[in-house]
Amino acid sequence: MSRRILLSNAVVVTMDAERRVIHTGSIGIDNDTIAFVCETGAEPVEWRHVETWDLAGRVVIPGLINTHTHAAMTLLRGYADDMALMEWLEKKIWPFEAHLTPDDVYIGALVACAEMIRSGTTVFADMYFHMEGVAKAVAESGIRASLSRGLIGTAAQAGEDDEALREAVRFCERWQGGANGRITTCLAPHAPYTCPPPFLEKVVDAASAHDLSIHTHISETKDEMAQIARTYGGSPVKYMLRHGVFKRPTLAAHCVHLDDEDIDILADNAVAVAHNPGSNMKLASGVAPVTQMRDRGVAVGLGTDGASSNNNLDMIEEARLAALLHKAVLFDPTAIPAMDALAMATIDGAKALRMDDLVGSLEAGKQADLVVLSTRRPNMAPLFDAVSNIVYSSNPGDIEHVLVRGEFVLRDGNIVAFDESRAIEEFRSRAERLAREAKS
Repeated sequence: MSRRILLSNAVVVTMDAERRVIHTGSIGIDNDTIAFVCETGAEPVEWRHVETWDLAGRVVIPGLINTHTHAAMTLLRGYADDMALMEWLEKKIWPFEAHLTPDDVYIGALVACAEMIRSGTTVFADMYFHMEGVAKAVAESGIRASLSRGLIGTAAQAGEDDEALREAVRFCERWQGGANGRITTCLAPHAPYTCPPPFLEKVVDAASAHDLSIHTHISETKDEMAQIARTYGGSPVKYMLRHGVFKRPTLAAHCVHLDDEDIDILADNAVAVAHNPGSNMKLASGVAPVTQMRDRGVAVGLGTDGASSNNNLDMIEEARLAALLHKAVLFDPTAIPAMDALAMATIDGAKALRMDDLVGSLEAGKQADLVVLSTRRPNMAPLFDAVSNIVYSSNPGDIEHVLVRGEFVLRDGNIVAFDESRAIEEFRSRAERLAREAKS
C-alpha cells in the first residue's frame, strides 16, 4: 500500500553537493524514498493534501552514519577504563569476551541499536563475532548496518582460523541484503598484527571470490607500528597493500599513524577511513591526520568504536570531537568547520561505506533516512546557524524522531520496534553475569 508523508516548515540541512540549508523547507516521502526537497509552499500540487507533519521549530538532517563500532561491546561499557590498548585488550576485554554467548551478543547489539537510534544514527558498520545475533538485532530494530565477523589468524590454530573464515563467508551469504535490504556484509580481517600473511591472503581471496568488501583496523597505535615494522618491515598500510587487501574495496578504521606515503597509498587505492576521535583520545592512541587525508581525496567518515572504549555510541558527540580536536592540535580554528564535521557524520560516512547512492543526504531519489531535532530546548537557542548548533550545541535529548526507509524507528522520543525497557533489564543481568564469569 502506497504511503506519502509531507514534512513541512522545518529547517532542512540537505548535505547534498550544494550543502543547502533551507530555512523553511519541506520534504516529500513516498514510501521509503525522498520524492523532493524544497521551500515550503513550493511542493508539487498533488502533495498538498497528503499526511503532513508541521515541523516548525525543528531541524531535519540526514541520518547519521557510524562507520566503525563493535555494537555488542555495550556489555563492557565501564568494565575496564583508563588503560593502554594492548593491556586493556589482553587483560580485560578478551577474557570477558571469552564468555559471550550468541544471546549475549544479540541483547548487547539490541541495546546498542536503541542507543544509536536515540542519538540519530541510522547506519552503523560493525565488526564482532556471534554476528547472527547482531543481524537479528538489526532486523528487529529497523536500523541499517554493514556487518562483518572479526577474523584473527594464528599459526597455532590454522584449522580453527580457516573455519572462522568459512563461517564469515556463510554469514555474508545468508545476510547480504537481509532485513529488507537494510543489511550489507563484508569480511573483517581484524588488524595487521592479528593477521599474518598466509591468513590475510586467504581472506582477500575469499573476498574476491564472493565479491565482498573488507573492514579492518589499521595503524591505530605506535605499538602496532613498531610491531609491524619489526616483524614484516614497513608500515601497517604498506603491509596491507603488499598482501593484496586494497584490491578489494576497503574501510580502514583509525589510521592514526600515517606518513605521506601511507596517505598516498590510501588515496590511490580508494581506501576509506573511519575516524574515531573519542576512542583514539581515550586510549591515548593519537590523532589521525584527517585534514591531510581529506585534502588527498580520501573518504573519511566518523565512528564511535565500541562503547567499551568511548564510552558511548553518540555520533553527534563524535562530530563535535572531530571538529574540536583538529582545531586544537593544528592550532587552526578553521581546520574542521562545523559543516565538514557534519559531512563526515553523514554523506562522507555514506561514501566510506559505499552507499552514498542510497543515503547520507536529503535529496530526491535517496532513501528516506532522516533525523528530526527540536530547537526549542535551551541549548539549541538561538538558531543563528543550524549546522553550528547541531555540531557544537545539540545532544541526543534534542532528537524527537528518526526515520529509516521512511519508517519511524524513533517517534516522539520513543523506540518504536521493540520493548526498550525490557531489553535494558535483560542486558543489565547479562552484563553482570559476564563480569562475574570473567573474574572467576
